[in-house]
Order: sequence, then structure tokens, then C-alpha cells
Amino acid sequence: MKKQYAIGIDLGGTTVKYALIDSEGQFHVVGQLPSHADISAEAVIEQLITAVDEVKTFAAQQNYPIKGIGIGTPGIVDTTNRIVLGGAENIKGWENLPLADRMEQATGLFTQLGNDANLMGLGETLYGAAKGCTDAVFITVGTGIGGAVIINGKLFNGFANRGTELGHVPLIANGELCACGSRGCLEHYASTAALIRRFKERSQAAGIHYPDHEVNGELIVKLYQAGDPIACESFDEHCDFLGHGISGFINIFSPPQLIIGGGLSEAGEFYIRKVSEKAYAYAIPDCAVNTKIVAATLGNKAGSIGAASLIFS
Repeated sequence: MKKQYAIGIDLGGTTVKYALIDSEGQFHVVGQLPSHADISAEAVIEQLITAVDEVKTFAAQQNYPIKGIGIGTPGIVDTTNRIVLGGAENIKGWENLPLADRMEQATGLFTQLGNDANLMGLGETLYGAAKGCTDAVFITVGTGIGGAVIINGKLFNGFANRGTELGHVPLIANGELCACGSRGCLEHYASTAALIRRFKERSQAAGIHYPDHEVNGELIVKLYQAGDPIACESFDEHCDFLGHGISGFINIFSPPQLIIGGGLSEAGEFYIRKVSEKAYAYAIPDCAVNTKIVAATLGNKAGSIGAASLIFS
């Protein structure tokens, strides 16, 4: 089959990552721009168009025909994969937006949209850690927790694209308030932001004060590896919370591959091993017997390549 080319865009609250990708998964152009998400929806769209124009210029020079644009966006996308309905708290005014129409009018290229975490999972399934698998569950652990479910090689999104909010599975009954408006969600207890929050709380209670800008997941991992007692308690708790959540996904889907992405997954094999031990301890053994828990392999390229795959499929 003749090689195809598409523009894959991974839109975030801070940056727009974009690439020209072929149907074999090769990247030909990679770039990023500030997303201007704190300004307005129009400012974000201008950045998306700027990114596309840059890739179009390169593709024309190389005589690469571009089949279309795939965009991974925070929030909920409608069933046509063309309209952002809402749910993207990190982008100002990003709701009820006919984004695909706007991009097609501005660029002349067919455009499809998808939820960013879903497309990261699709990218890892088609080209990354779960390549060759027909079924997989993907979770990304960062400021929040996002995820994707792939069944028979296709994204499962729930009715009307409203499902697979894996970070908002209830974990603690009558727990603390989550950013989504509910209480006790997995994201609120097991995200990197939660790890940082709970580490800070314990440190302050012990009379230890770190500058806010220095406390991140990387610092806590370093302190954990050095045997710092507060970091060890916080990190062990994080792995326990995340293991509980993952065990639920194993019991429901029994996937051959469960992929963990996000910054903490890059901390080293010890992290995946530690989370896996907890997940297998809480999962039903017969459900988990065929499930392998692995780290994502595509890093920040997963979203772009997943977005491009919308065009190839």
C-alpha cells in the first residue's frame, strides 16, 4: 500500500506539539508552539493553524501529499469527531467549538478530532508499547489521570464519546473533593499532582519546607531512592492508590497489555514493578493471568501519532 502522510497535533494547556507522520509511523517534521490556552479559544486556533502551515510548507518542498489533520484535544469530542463539546478546564473558552470545520476552512485539509488521552493510548497500541495487541488499557499519570481503552483494535469511547474517564473512577467513598466535582476519584489520590500535594502536607507537618518550585515528581523519586522517610511514605501510598485503580481496570477488561504513561512512568523500571506488585495483589488472579503491565514507549510523541492515525484509519 502506498505510504500516506498526515499532520498529527497534540494540544495541551501549555504547548501545541505537532508533526508530519507517515502511515508506517515515521516522523518527518516535529515541532511545538505555546498553546496560548490561557488567552482564548481563538488564540489557540491561530497557533494550530500556524503549526499546520509550517508542516504544509515542508511537505510541499518534499512533494509529500498530506491526507489530513488529526488533533488530540483535552475534553469531550462529539460522535462525529469534529466538535469540542467541553470538559477542557485548562483551555479558556474551549467548548461548543466546531474545531474541525474551522481548521478545514483555514487549511484546506480534512480534519478529525479525538480526546488527547484516548489518542495517546491509540498511538501506544498501534506503534508503541502494545503494538500488535488488539486489546489494551492505557493510563497516563500526570497532573491528572487520563486513559484509553482499545477493544479489537479500536478506541472504546462509551456512548456518544462520553466514557472512559479512567481518572474519575471512584476510589475513596466520601473522599476529598476532586476537580471534576465528584469526591474520592482515582485522579485526586493517585496522580502526580496528588503525590506532590500529599508529600508537601507531610513535609510541612514535620516542619520541613521546600520551595514550591522545587517540589515535583522527579524530586520525590530521588528522595525516595535515597531513603527519605516522608518521600518513601508518600511514594508507597501513591503506588498503592494507583495499584488499586489499575486492579479495577484489570478486573473489568482483562487486557493483555496495560500501559502506564506520563512523567512518573519514565522514572525507571522500579516504578512499573512497584505499581504492578500492588495491582496484581488487588486484582482477581484469573482476570490478571494474561495481563502484562508495561511502561509507555513513545513519550511525548504518542499523542501526535495517535492523532495522525485518525486520518490513516
